[in-house]
Amino acid sequence: MGLQAARESESRFEAYVQELASVIGHKDREEPLRDYSRGLLTASGRKSVEPLAAVTAPAEVSAKHQSLLHFVGKAPWSDSEVLSKVRELVLPAIETHGPVEAWIIDDTGFPKKGKHSVGVARQYCGQLGKQDNCQNAVSLSIANHHASLPIGYRMYLPEEWADDEERRKKAGVPTDITFKTKPEIALELIGQACTAGVHRGMVLADAGYGSDTGFRDEVTALGFQYVMGIGPNATVWAPGTAPLPPKEWTGKGRRSTRLRRDEEHQPAAVKALALSLPEDAWQITGVRLRDGGGWNSGFYTAA
Repeated sequence: MGLQAARESESRFEAYVQELASVIGHKDREEPLRDYSRGLLTASGRKSVEPLAAVTAPAEVSAKHQSLLHFVGKAPWSDSEVLSKVRELVLPAIETHGPVEAWIIDDTGFPKKGKHSVGVARQYCGQLGKQDNCQNAVSLSIANHHASLPIGYRMYLPEEWADDEERRKKAGVPTDITFKTKPEIALELIGQACTAGVHRGMVLADAGYGSDTGFRDEVTALGFQYVMGIGPNATVWAPGTAPLPPKEWTGKGRRSTRLRRDEEHQPAAVKALALSLPEDAWQITGVRLRDGGGWNSGFYTAA
């Protein structure tokens, strides 16, 4: 990078941080915000506060370490307001390459060895590909073919944390934070983005969300189409079939609104249904994500 390009990059960075500073409250938070952001871009390896302090203030690491710790852990700025400001600044640049096409729901695990950081529990960690001590966060990103942008981000608080008053108080978990499943958190993030008027796209999610029937139903009720992973044993009604209507009420007993099923009239597991279809009944309608060798290694629909 030449000197002129470096100066222009520095100028854009300063302008960006200045905009973010407008939503974090007190003026004295502007410097730690700038240092924290600069540290994230320049520090190698772990992005904890200590290495960030070392690269932004090598002559006074201890003082900068305390300043950044206070900024991250104590200063009461709103993460939702900062994310809204980021969306306001970044989304127009993304949309110069085309409209938003997808809303992506996902969760991310952060390995943690200790037990005192908020939300740390033995749970599945995507970074490690196994169950281990970690924190998890649910995110909502919007994307087109050019870029993606996280616009919603919230930590998942396991039940063992949500129900432990002493642990919550010691870690500073707000009293209004209660246990919510990851799909419930995702629906709240989607609802907030709808309220903010974000341009809509197809909702994408893996089987951790797609296997939740209630989640799919709520996404549909919000007016979205979706592509989500589901487990092979999820059941569906094959084309041309549907649940039987409720039995006619005779006037005696409780009126039933439950749909009937019988041994000859049952939904089918999606894997069994897919494998039963002839090869020419399928057509590729999306981008193959991986060569898994299985029937679910890409996006397919019945022709």
